[in-house]
Amino acid sequence: MRYNPRLLQVRDMREAFARLDEIAPSERGRGIMAPKLVHRVVRVDRLDTRAANILKQNMLSVGGEVCLPREVFAYEKREVSAVISGTLKQYRLLIPKLKEQPFGLKALAAELEEMLGFSPREKERVLALGGREYRLDERTLVMGVVNVTPDSFSDGGRFYESRAAVEHGLRLAEEGADILDVGGESTRPGSDFISLDEELRRVMPVVEELAERAGVPVSIDTTKAEVARRALDAGCAMVNEISAMRLDPEMLPLVVERGVPFCLMHMQGMPKDMQENPHYDDVVGEIAAFLRERAEAAVEAGADPAAVMVDPGIGFGKTLRHNLEVLRRLPELKSLGYTLLLGTSRKSFIGMILDLPADERLEGTAASVALGVAGGADIVRVHDVKEMVRVVRVADALVGKGSI
Repeated sequence: MRYNPRLLQVRDMREAFARLDEIAPSERGRGIMAPKLVHRVVRVDRLDTRAANILKQNMLSVGGEVCLPREVFAYEKREVSAVISGTLKQYRLLIPKLKEQPFGLKALAAELEEMLGFSPREKERVLALGGREYRLDERTLVMGVVNVTPDSFSDGGRFYESRAAVEHGLRLAEEGADILDVGGESTRPGSDFISLDEELRRVMPVVEELAERAGVPVSIDTTKAEVARRALDAGCAMVNEISAMRLDPEMLPLVVERGVPFCLMHMQGMPKDMQENPHYDDVVGEIAAFLRERAEAAVEAGADPAAVMVDPGIGFGKTLRHNLEVLRRLPELKSLGYTLLLGTSRKSFIGMILDLPADERLEGTAASVALGVAGGADIVRVHDVKEMVRVVRVADALVGKGSI
């Protein structure tokens, strides 16, 4: 007799219920078992050793596990990291216990609650953009790139003239772009920042016409608050900012005042020097810590958390190995709880793998976009909209987004 054992992949409660429904359990049994099927491994940093020991005791008491470094048992007053392992049910039992504990564990409980989707805000994720509401759990959005620069790595300045850029943007909208991202300053490795007047000269005619004619929200990609201000006045619906609001002190107050969505991107260094031997001890951990800090700073300044987007900055101060690790571990960045934007389109890491120039990286881009969707990206920023819309729709269906 053969029993045909199979490994089941259960990533969330929806899949848990689907797997259980295949064997038709009782309704009561279905509700009891589903949270026991979904497993999560969580890394926590900067724990007081006293908190770490209490955390371990409490997680063990509900049947889970916590791995701690050996030195934690010296009970010295220092900070350590921990890896927590358990089912959703075990985390639900753990969190109330932590809320009653000292040494920062109450704050950790709140973060776990948010990250694991136990809080009301996580039940339905909606992005309000340009007078529209996008339900992010239903489908991945596609952002089309409109570069108004003479030295873009991806298109070689083909759309530098305003008329060509507008026509290109309108074509991307027709091909299915949900958002158009207009930028007038190249951020390729080795590039310098341009003057305010030059950036305004490049982008404003394009922004004004696309905002009026494209029929989809327009984003402004800039580090300058004055450019963002004028673009928002002209009808832009969001701000995409590569420095995570660090370069211009007026940028964060501006987006908070206007109440528009904005994207905070990770970048080690600046475009001119970012690829000169970038180094990380833990690339994903350091990116996550940076994005969390910048997002929390924005919320403390008055931003609505639902308006905050984060971008790991593929290719911005990262080697091939760094970029690949970020893509493999994208769910860790998704767990921050903010809208996740991902830009892999035509980037050099694809060229390094395939030994191909930027204009021949379509298939490589498609692979990275599909992996990004599977990893939890809410928005993908791409140059080849028609093709990537198709890739995203299939990837969405494969991961169970939407009604298919």
